[in-house]
Amino acid sequence: MWQIGITGGIGSGKSTIAAFFKVLGIPVYDADSRAKWLTEHHPNIQKILIEWLGASAFIEGKLNKQFIAEKVFAKPTELQKLNQIIHPIVGEDFKHWVKEQQAPYILKEAALLFESGSYKSLDKIIVVTAPESERIKRVLLRDPQRSEAQVKEILQRQWPEADKVERADWVINNDNTTLLLPKLLNFHQILLSSHSFS
Repeated sequence: MWQIGITGGIGSGKSTIAAFFKVLGIPVYDADSRAKWLTEHHPNIQKILIEWLGASAFIEGKLNKQFIAEKVFAKPTELQKLNQIIHPIVGEDFKHWVKEQQAPYILKEAALLFESGSYKSLDKIIVVTAPESERIKRVLLRDPQRSEAQVKEILQRQWPEADKVERADWVINNDNTTLLLPKLLNFHQILLSSHSFS
């Protein structure tokens, strides 16, 4: 069973494309959503975060997101430390999930696929791209609580799109100028054909 990564910068539309593969019956591991769930429910993560940041990291067992954001997200070194705590546990969770799947291939959807290093254990990588201006517009529509400055700050923390494209096996341009459906169906057929990896 082939393990395929799908990634792209914020607002690129990778989640929409991953949802299409789900409709085709392909299992999709949403690493970002799973990381959020594990942060609140995995006992080791809770223990480490409380020891590191104090009891205020959780309120009645729930992650204190505002507190974490203030303490961590604006500080690159602290954010890196947080990722070093969470990413290995997400990696183990993904391995267990893979063992439960039965499909010709599976997808691992993750915004930080390259940044976390988890791409190294996957067979192939799909990168979803879109112009930065379009990505910012999409995020502001999706997350009205965010400002344009905050979105640009997130973009700066992620790898440049050109670096991701350079490491991709396939690139899906999601700029709203071409029909995606034929392209995605073509990818599906390629991924179903094991000889395409030879």
